[in-house]
Amino acid sequence: MIDEKLLSILVCPQDRGPLLLVGDEWLYNPRLRRAYRIEDGIPVLLVDEAVAIEDDAEHQRLIERAESR
Repeated sequence: MIDEKLLSILVCPQDRGPLLLVGDEWLYNPRLRRAYRIEDGIPVLLVDEAVAIEDDAEHQRLIERAESR
């Protein structure tokens, strides 16, 4: 799990905006719809390895999961 202090300083490498923590497996940028995986507690914040979220239902699900934590 990512510490709240660390989460407060992590930003999206593409637009430098804040990220949402989704469970313990993703950091999500809802503005660009890009998800960055977390491997063994370490965020992989590489633009080339981000997952594009094109499905509206998946986008909404990620936001809801982030808000429910």
